[in-house]
Amino acid sequence: MSSPQALEDEQGGGDPPRDLRSVLVTSVLNLELLDEDLFRGRHYWVPSTQRLFGGQIVGQALVAAAKSVSEDVHVHSLHCYFVRKGDPKVPVLYQVERTRTGVSFSVRSVKAVQHGRPIFICQASFQKAQPSPVQHQFSMPTVPPPEELPGHEALINQYLRDPNLQENYRVGLNRIAAREVPIEIKLVNLPTLSQLQSMEPKQMFWVRARGYIGEGDMKMHCCVAAYISDYAFLGTALLPHQWQHKVHFMVSLDHSMWFHAPFRADHWMLYECESPWAGKGGSRTPTASQ
Repeated sequence: MSSPQALEDEQGGGDPPRDLRSVLVTSVLNLELLDEDLFRGRHYWVPSTQRLFGGQIVGQALVAAAKSVSEDVHVHSLHCYFVRKGDPKVPVLYQVERTRTGVSFSVRSVKAVQHGRPIFICQASFQKAQPSPVQHQFSMPTVPPPEELPGHEALINQYLRDPNLQENYRVGLNRIAAREVPIEIKLVNLPTLSQLQSMEPKQMFWVRARGYIGEGDMKMHCCVAAYISDYAFLGTALLPHQWQHKVHFMVSLDHSMWFHAPFRADHWMLYECESPWAGKGGSRTPTASQ
């Protein structure tokens, strides 16, 4: 994910009303402390597959890890594996192991547990901010600013008004529209219904958390971004195959993130997704994003 501050200011990435706190902070990522390094997380939104949303588990695990380090270190990276499906009927327990606490770097291991068995494991790295003379990054893609693009709800309504829309897609779109997702998302380069039949496995979104988070603790913005990161990007792998195969559900198996610079998760961020390969090997398809 990229979120250059100058571009963000130009494109209206300003704060939503300050009395509208993001539900991601007040509810989804607000863990209950049960004991030292032991937390309980509850669910806000459950996908239609009736499995726990992977982004929720990643975000909550990072919150648990962040609560075990000092305030002067920031999230550097996290590497995760989903090992069992999550049960939406019971809370998730997060057990934190303080693997290493160093002068500059610290590492935390987190295990998410339900019914006495791990459903997810994660390692998170934290480091003190240090200036570096070596700096470079990819150029920001040239895309329309989010203010010029329709929101998710407006886009769905646009498709639903098409009299030629097949009934099964109309049902699916109405189901998507009924979700209460704590994320705002705007698709870049909107496809027409005819274009949906032949698309490359690449897409870009503008995304941000709904509501206000504020400057606050940078770790919380990383936790919110971790939650957002697992939303919508799996579908990228299906774009060239939309009309050829019936896929009942898709799940994340592993997940990695790096946090390079400060950002605001309640300001617009450009989310680039691409699926470079799909094939044999248990139908596991890597999907990269930034």
